[in-house]
Amino acid sequence: MTMKILVAGATGKTGRLLVSELKDRGAEPIALVRDGSDTSVLPEGTEQRQGDLTNLQTGVCDGVDVVIFAAGSGGSTGPEMTEKVDREGAQRLVDFAREAKVGRFVMLSSVGADNPPEDHEMTHYLKAKQAADKHLQASGLTYSILRPVALTDDPKTDAVKLGNDVDQGAQARRADVAAVLAEAAVTGRHDGKVQEMQTI
Repeated sequence: MTMKILVAGATGKTGRLLVSELKDRGAEPIALVRDGSDTSVLPEGTEQRQGDLTNLQTGVCDGVDVVIFAAGSGGSTGPEMTEKVDREGAQRLVDFAREAKVGRFVMLSSVGADNPPEDHEMTHYLKAKQAADKHLQASGLTYSILRPVALTDDPKTDAVKLGNDVDQGAQARRADVAAVLAEAAVTGRHDGKVQEMQTI
């Protein structure tokens, strides 16, 4: 049986790489897309499922084995959209995944979400990510949470460091992040873990 994996944020910079990684690993990615999404960035033949993280409908996770949240409101949006997507949208997706008895939920979070700083330009975003992470951990779902440092668009290296001794000032390549997310989703090797990540 091919593993069906729903990807929220599939048309984003990391998400489109993730969809390709999942296909390479023999899984069947299902891209969660909203009206107006640029689906031309997805690999040809990628299955799509309609859904908007600001207004998710019940049943969105039906029939899938794994859900990956790799979405983000984007750096140009304000606190309101961060709240709707990164906190409320993620939490609602977790709830629907639990209702659908999904086998695993993989969350793309961010370094700093464990202890968001006060009075910082990223504070609101990191608090939203923290809330989403905690909601997932309390859900009863099998989970994996990945917290990369600052992202770049450089090519994949497969040279990554995971754990607590990550250099907070380092960088993580989106392609490497996508590879780790795909590995977490397909193999379960990172089940039950909250890990920071950098490219080395």
